[in-house]
Amino acid sequence: MGDPAGSGPETVLKALTRASLLSRARLVLIGDLGVFRRASETVGTKGLHFSGIDELADFREELATVNVVDLRNVSSEALIYGRPSVMGGKAAYECVVRAVDYALHGSVHAVVTAPISKESLNMAGYNYPGHTELLAELTGAKDVKMMLTAGHFRVVHVTTHVSMREAVELIKMPRILETLELSHGSLRDMFGIDVPRVAVAGLNPHSGEGGLFGDEEIKEIAPAIAEARRKGMNVLGPYPPDTVFYRAHHNREFDTVIAMYHDQGHIAMKMVGLMEGVNVTLGLPIIRVSPDHGTVWGKAGKGTADENATTEAMKLAIELATKKYRLET
Repeated sequence: MGDPAGSGPETVLKALTRASLLSRARLVLIGDLGVFRRASETVGTKGLHFSGIDELADFREELATVNVVDLRNVSSEALIYGRPSVMGGKAAYECVVRAVDYALHGSVHAVVTAPISKESLNMAGYNYPGHTELLAELTGAKDVKMMLTAGHFRVVHVTTHVSMREAVELIKMPRILETLELSHGSLRDMFGIDVPRVAVAGLNPHSGEGGLFGDEEIKEIAPAIAEARRKGMNVLGPYPPDTVFYRAHHNREFDTVIAMYHDQGHIAMKMVGLMEGVNVTLGLPIIRVSPDHGTVWGKAGKGTADENATTEAMKLAIELATKKYRLET
């Protein structure tokens, strides 16, 4: 469900009805049934019938029936669209916990998370920078990374939700190598690319210009690339960050680009696919994807938020689950 005061519930229902996703997989929503009914009225989803269930064993197979595992954790009277709250943070957290539990026990093949509010989450006492860190803790995963995708264009980050000063301090050879190994393995195992082509962006302008504008490329990034190549990975770079993303997207020279910090990768991705970008968490024992945008507070309760990223997230979840579990859609 994501944060109930955001646009997530609305974009989820719009995606369900406009992309015929209900015919491609057995989809179940996890959240508050009242929130989804209200969202349905807002976006005008006709022909959908909601079935509130307590557990997945109660799943109803009827055509056009949307099954909702009803956690009954939102008060309609207290819900104010577009505002962070303790209630919203708590409800969003509980949805993620339930979904992850289902996935870890094999009851579902993949999890799609609607956007949460970091402010709401922290107001409710759950001190996580975002979904990635929460999911890592819930699953016991040690090494996780954020991959953003938009069609064939993919970006993986060495660092994410930290300040620029801290990001530079964290860009060390072991962390970069870990990112390369996880990215390479995920492209092969999750996406089915036999020989992934992994490009690495430099940190500094012109990748440091031989040490003139910084030496991180020489001391940390290049040694990580050399070690990855020694281990048999097709890793290239470091390349100037102002051209490597163009080469990956327009020329299709690489299967993914490794970005050194949050905005380096996010800006490139959102220039390419702001309305259809998808976030995949690498390193988890479960499949988890989400739309690559926030709660869209300003459009919550109006039914006008764009559902394309949510639709693409659901499609990718089905695709990855089908490959991993060799399912038939």
